[in-house]
Amino acid sequence: MTDQRPHLPVKKYLLSLEPCVHGGLIRKSSQKYGIPESDILDASASLNPLGTPFDQPDPELDLQDLLDKGLEKLEQYPDNRYLEYRTAAAEFVGMGMTYENIIPGNGSTEIIRLVAECVVAEGDVVLIPRPTFSEYELQCSVMGASIKYIEQDDIFNLEDELLAEAKILFVCNPNNPTGKLFKKEKMEKLAEQCAAQKTILFVDEAYIELAEPEQSVAYLVEDNDYLFIQRSLTKSFAIPGIRMGFGVASSKFACVLNNARLSWNMGCVSDTIATALLSMKGGVNSKYLLDSRAFIAQERDFLMSKLSRRGFKPAESCVNYIYVDITDLSLNSSELAERMASHGVLIRDCNSFQNNGKNHIRVAIRTREENERIADTVRQVIYEWGREQAEMQLHENIKVAAECGRKGSNTDCDYYPCHFKGQDCTFCFCPFYPCEDSRTGGNWIESSSGGQVWSCLNCNIVHEEKIVDDLLSVFVGEGLNDESIRKAWKEVMELNL
Repeated sequence: MTDQRPHLPVKKYLLSLEPCVHGGLIRKSSQKYGIPESDILDASASLNPLGTPFDQPDPELDLQDLLDKGLEKLEQYPDNRYLEYRTAAAEFVGMGMTYENIIPGNGSTEIIRLVAECVVAEGDVVLIPRPTFSEYELQCSVMGASIKYIEQDDIFNLEDELLAEAKILFVCNPNNPTGKLFKKEKMEKLAEQCAAQKTILFVDEAYIELAEPEQSVAYLVEDNDYLFIQRSLTKSFAIPGIRMGFGVASSKFACVLNNARLSWNMGCVSDTIATALLSMKGGVNSKYLLDSRAFIAQERDFLMSKLSRRGFKPAESCVNYIYVDITDLSLNSSELAERMASHGVLIRDCNSFQNNGKNHIRVAIRTREENERIADTVRQVIYEWGREQAEMQLHENIKVAAECGRKGSNTDCDYYPCHFKGQDCTFCFCPFYPCEDSRTGGNWIESSSGGQVWSCLNCNIVHEEKIVDDLLSVFVGEGLNDESIRKAWKEVMELNL
């Protein structure tokens, strides 16, 4: 008899499971491109651009003191009730929460996994709007869930029958990667609808402190056992190295989740630091977070203006990242992200969000200097890519011209008549660009994205038939290379300028 068992002693459906793609791959990029980690600008991970509270000019907290305090408990098991942390989290959220509503977690992913473990059975339907955070589907897939995707625009128009069929509906608010925030009035109605159909509404508010914390719906949990709120310290306090977060649920739901979670899911150092951060004066409206939101709004406007250029359509955002449509750019998101990374700037290719296609990127808001570097690198990458495409087209045109002669006028060109009627288009992509010689009619102009760029709009010479014939005599005989370009400029262009 043939052995039909899987090759590994795991659940069969796990054999085809793929891990999530995340941003923040600084070390991997450093190794791939040979760039020192310290020289890499990470705009792929969306952290508070103001830095940690410990980095502020007048910090309320001292990191070394907190480390020393945490390490005093190094030889003890943590008190796995985590009462101080849960109390601090409840006061941070406000809205009538107590420690009994809080479930501590080792970052967002552990909290998602905990809820999935406690709620989802193999075959259960889970609803995931797309595009959104990929950990929802991964953690539910580990439990054997049947994932059903819906569109972000359909979240508030779901039929009761579809909700009744589902065990959980995930809503990221503000949404990652689009940066859209749903107002609490809409979320209230959705929570009521889900509860009526006995469907858990999992609301991920990981970024809400950096957007509009007053739009949280945490105040609804005590009267709704089908509502779960997730919060993260990673984004708001810029501490991805300390895996800290928490869930908010009714005291009855939270009790079950606390009984089921890993016994010691927080260490003494992370417990101490996170408790102190959540206890900062003012909570979600501490000076640090108020300053952060103001800084993000200012820099978001600046970066959006820089990215609003031909081929880039940034979407309105309420948070510390921008979702950019590059459909009109001939370069796709994967290649753009790769080329940016080769220059030491990481952005997020949004193709990894539920196979979102290759027309969107996500760019984190950073400091002014870093945002200028992002914009400059985008400009440089597009210029380099355009040069490569132009060179490829030139080689092809010269190859054809060697057999058929000049290309002639192209009246179907999108840019015709950019120069003059009857122009020859063999050198539509000029081999001398940017020549920076004003005698040609070219000149420096202001770029829509800032800075100056060389414009050939008023240059006619490389489209005149005699000039084209003379240039071809050089390039057909010697090929298109640096030496032949220098020779063609000297022997043809200089004599006719």
